[in-house]
Amino acid sequence: MKSVFFAFLILLITVCLSPAATIEGQEAVSLKVADAVICKDVVDRTPVDAGSSFRASAGKLYCFTIITGAQKPTRITHVWYFGETQWAWVTLKVGSAASWRTWSSKVIQPHQAGLWHVDVLGPDSELLQTLEFEITP
Repeated sequence: MKSVFFAFLILLITVCLSPAATIEGQEAVSLKVADAVICKDVVDRTPVDAGSSFRASAGKLYCFTIITGAQKPTRITHVWYFGETQWAWVTLKVGSAASWRTWSSKVIQPHQAGLWHVDVLGPDSELLQTLEFEITP
């Protein structure tokens, strides 16, 4: 009886430590932000007028990211902050390609001048990158 228990225990440990058991965790680690910008528009999957300072009259801004390393379709999240206050949480699809372009947008109101940032989060909410920018009156 003890030998059956120990055989089962060894089998369980082997399965848990196998590469297949860690694929999900490796997916999050392998994702990288190859490029990321805040911009005024996205045309033909290309950012337009990227920068770190924008007038409040710009209206809508975009967070454009190029993601690499996806082994299978997954998701990332853009979290928009005005100061330290979260203003938007946008989940975006990432395909399993050599690189994947995706973006989110936020309408900036004239009274929202100040420091902003967007956190780019991986599928397990791990921080991949932070983009800081300023809105001026």
